[in-house]
Amino acid sequence: MAYSRSDALENIGGKYKGISFCLNERSRRIWAATEAKSYGWGGITIVSEATGIDHKTIRKGILELDDKENIPGDSIRRKGGGRKKLKYTQKDLLRDLESLVEPLTRGDPESPLRWTCKSTYKLADELSNKGYKVCQRTVCDLLADLDYSLQSNKKAREGANHPDRDAQFQYINEKLKYFRFRKNPSISVDTKKKENIGNYKNEGKEYNKKGKPIEVNVHDFPDKKLGKVSPYGVYDLSENKGWVSVGISADTAEFAVNTIRCWWYIMGEAVYPNSDELLITADCGGSNGYRVRLWKVELQRLANELQMAVSVCHFPPGTSKWNKIEHKMFSYISENWRGRPLITRETVVKLIANTKTKKGLEIKSMLDENEYEKGIKITDEEIEKINIQKEEFHGEWNYTISPQ
Repeated sequence: MAYSRSDALENIGGKYKGISFCLNERSRRIWAATEAKSYGWGGITIVSEATGIDHKTIRKGILELDDKENIPGDSIRRKGGGRKKLKYTQKDLLRDLESLVEPLTRGDPESPLRWTCKSTYKLADELSNKGYKVCQRTVCDLLADLDYSLQSNKKAREGANHPDRDAQFQYINEKLKYFRFRKNPSISVDTKKKENIGNYKNEGKEYNKKGKPIEVNVHDFPDKKLGKVSPYGVYDLSENKGWVSVGISADTAEFAVNTIRCWWYIMGEAVYPNSDELLITADCGGSNGYRVRLWKVELQRLANELQMAVSVCHFPPGTSKWNKIEHKMFSYISENWRGRPLITRETVVKLIANTKTKKGLEIKSMLDENEYEKGIKITDEEIEKINIQKEEFHGEWNYTISPQ
């Protein structure tokens, strides 16, 4: 039965549309060649017109049908077939691309990409200016060949290392062992990041109905009435328990020591009823810094009040992230309130107090509504009255303040 040209085109086009989704490059040209041969003279033209497959591809399929024995069974193309990669055909392409990505070490110091973001589109433009024929997608593949990938900044450097950094860590470790052996309390203290109170965005995500996120203020300007809060924490290194005072005033040494005082009376005293000494590990800076005079004066008042020697070990400069409270307590607080606006001060207190972990972390929290004055001056005479004993090893970092 003879088919008209229009019927043939419709018939072949229908067949191809029905099976094209499951054909690979080789099976497509073999099928097209088979159809073309079945139509005889003019079959290649008809199949090409009906399917959009190139004439040369169909002729290649016919040659394969006529020479089945010499065609490898598993391969789609003959070995070495296909267009060569640009990195092989365009000499020095990889070298010039890497010089653009790394202008400080390998490339031209006047390269415009030194002062712009190095997107694949801009890299492609720069390579085109050098005479290469590349597109943005090709640049992506070439960067992968050079072992580059998209990377965000990583916080890892905290400034210059002190030469006695490791020795101070070892000293703190031995001190902690000694206090645990004697069953005396050892705590880690620090101030958490200040938080805006109000309907502000809080980093992180929380489940809500799809398409119904919590709407918050566009700008983060502090509310004049609610202001900010300063959570100062105390973490018991032996008991995995903590205390946080949520301050509404300045983050001063007086506030820091009052937080330690609250922890002792509400949590610590019941756990360590017979203790005669307290160990505090703290950062080198901030309200509890080793150079802060008010910190030592307030610790003297605390020692007198509790009739207990207060030993302090400061972490070396540039090592604040080693402070245990950072990753043993503060990190879990941040995780617990992620994605939730801190609408009120009470919200902050409750979210902190409800922070739990599988390892049994327990935190108590309270709003500290005291007003703490900033810029209190401590005289030399007041410093001389402090009953302080400095250790032989870095006495500025390691010292004990005993009751007067």
